[in-house]
Amino acid sequence: MPFASPARTGWTLTDWRAAYRSGQLKLNDVYDAVHFAEPDTAWIARIDDTRLRTQLQQLERRLADVGGDLARLPLYGIPFAAKDNIDAAGWPTTAACPAFGYTAHADATTIRRLREAGAILIGKTNLDQFATGLVGTRSPYGAVSNAFRSEYISGGSSAGSATVVARGLVPFSLGTDTAGSGRVPAAFNNIVGLKPTRGWLSTSGVVPACRTLDCVSVFALSVEDAEEIATIAGGYDASDPYSRTFPAMPVERAPLRLAVPESLEFFGDTRAQHAFEQAVQTWRALDAEIVPIDFSPFQQLATLLYEGPWVAERYTVAESLLKSDPAALQPVLRSILATATSFNAIDTFRYEYRRAALARRINEALDAFTALLVPTTPSIYTIAEVMADPVRLNSRLGTYTNFTNLADLSALALPAVFRDDGLPAGITLIAPAWHDRALAGLGKRWQQHLALPLGATHRALTSMAKETKPALPTSTVRLAVVGAHLTGMPLNHQLTSRSAVFVERCRTASTYQLYALANTTPPKPGLVKAMTTGAPIEVELWDVPVESFGWFVAEIPAPLGIGSLELEDGRIVKGFICEPIGLQGARDITSFGGWRAYLASLK
Repeated sequence: MPFASPARTGWTLTDWRAAYRSGQLKLNDVYDAVHFAEPDTAWIARIDDTRLRTQLQQLERRLADVGGDLARLPLYGIPFAAKDNIDAAGWPTTAACPAFGYTAHADATTIRRLREAGAILIGKTNLDQFATGLVGTRSPYGAVSNAFRSEYISGGSSAGSATVVARGLVPFSLGTDTAGSGRVPAAFNNIVGLKPTRGWLSTSGVVPACRTLDCVSVFALSVEDAEEIATIAGGYDASDPYSRTFPAMPVERAPLRLAVPESLEFFGDTRAQHAFEQAVQTWRALDAEIVPIDFSPFQQLATLLYEGPWVAERYTVAESLLKSDPAALQPVLRSILATATSFNAIDTFRYEYRRAALARRINEALDAFTALLVPTTPSIYTIAEVMADPVRLNSRLGTYTNFTNLADLSALALPAVFRDDGLPAGITLIAPAWHDRALAGLGKRWQQHLALPLGATHRALTSMAKETKPALPTSTVRLAVVGAHLTGMPLNHQLTSRSAVFVERCRTASTYQLYALANTTPPKPGLVKAMTTGAPIEVELWDVPVESFGWFVAEIPAPLGIGSLELEDGRIVKGFICEPIGLQGARDITSFGGWRAYLASLK
């Protein structure tokens, strides 16, 4: 057991923060929490005393720099892992090829941002060599087993990063995703895999697979944790020529409409087919409109990734080894890269024109939908099956993933119902670029509805401790809503259409009064600071993207406005307030404790 205390296995960000803030866990104790020595093919390099001591000293200085305020180090003392094609200063980077390996002198941008937020790197994880594969078996460090049944594949290429999260050894990890490497292993191990819009998370300091397509991805036990890590690690990076900035305009979305392929391929796996059909029915129960669409453009684009000149882009990374020491590369990788030299510059442009045309068709097709819903993979295989048929089975696993980066799409892999053989089955939501927050909102709703165990830890999502959540970086504004904008209420769409994400339900401090305003459509309450006595009032907290907040505020009619509210636990957030003139003819409904309870009383 990698953790000295089994009780820490499967801790989320919430649990780690609560333990530090309560004094249950001290920073110097984190070594006991992450100390491990048992053989485990998920790891290529693990923390040692020197690396730990260096990180703890750096973290102590950071805490002193912020005056001891833990809220300014949102990942204080929280351990994580990174795929071993991502640089971390003082750690080896091998890309699962020892002959290629080197000691990194600087952190990749994503690693640096996580460490600046207080996180502690405890290990570099195994992968399909040079991030080429979706199986987790193409590594000289050994095949990485599935977290549920060891005879099955973990999925790749980010195999180790996925399984250490699924087994609860760390609350999150970094992977990379070019063709599905951040989604396939998430599906096979019952965890969340966030594949961001290309350019949101910098690839500076990452060994490329296909540099023009690569993404740094995030694995976590919950969508909430994955989104927070991506927000902290993401952002424009001038050192990465492919880095991009989140657009300034809000993304408007219609009521929940999900596209699904009109023809689905499961290669005879009826268990996988049944699991996906169950997932579709669950979305219908969540009031989603399901619309079949022509999937052929997606399929055509997917075939370009390994049949086109993007293989030559992979070749550039391992070229010197192929010439000087070809035996250093896995046989399957050598066979894939052998086709690279058959392409020329004319081929490259022809394929690029084809890619652009198909990407345009795909984005136009998705424009009428909230997202595309697909099974993350059409099937799952044993390690023995993949070893016997490595190319064909690997290719099958990319059926619903290979096209995503070629079309410049965002994606979120989610746990779904388990198959009747006990293996996880995952789904993926896919949308155009920069719809990452909207997908996260859908993912949270899905995960809360299913209430599946977290990874392979047997812990429930509902068991996660409540916390005083640190504010996310300035990309969002935390807003308290009290009436018609609550979940399920008439104006909630003004939040969801702007990619706002639900955080939690809580109460204000006991210094507020609530009124049912007169002559408002739809009916609205007014929240005011009490002149004499007040009571805690139920509110919902939502994270609203900064670029959308002004648009949202512009829709608020008088006498309502946005001010600062105090919550029951002492936090100060933005929230709805009411001008005194609006209370003329209003009914004091403070005694009901919230708008929902008042409306229920009218029925």
